[in-house]
Amino acid sequence: MAKRGGFPGGMGMPGNMNNLMKQAQRMQRQMEEQQKELEEKEFTAAVGGGAVKVTITGKKEVTSVELAPEAVDPDDIEMLQDLIVAAMNEALRQVEEANAENMSKLTGGLGGALGGGFPF
Repeated sequence: MAKRGGFPGGMGMPGNMNNLMKQAQRMQRQMEEQQKELEEKEFTAAVGGGAVKVTITGKKEVTSVELAPEAVDPDDIEMLQDLIVAAMNEALRQVEEANAENMSKLTGGLGGALGGGFPF
């Protein structure tokens, strides 16, 4: 008697595939929601003992730059420029860290969704 092609157990695999697809769709929705939340947050970084403060959104748009009067020295513009760059880079780092944290929360359960048991 010839055996038909397919997976052992008949409909076992398609059922598992459906569950996997549902989990992937749920994960995608969660990622979109978390991305929207991140974009609405603001991140502020201060450098030079608070001489320069930069605030950006999760969309990486600068919303404010605050300069303490003592940071504005016409004879040392380079120092002020360096402080602004440092504050912006720190605020951007905060956005990236928050984004990585969100992704980690979502993908942390991925091993279980795929059957777990992996040694890594």
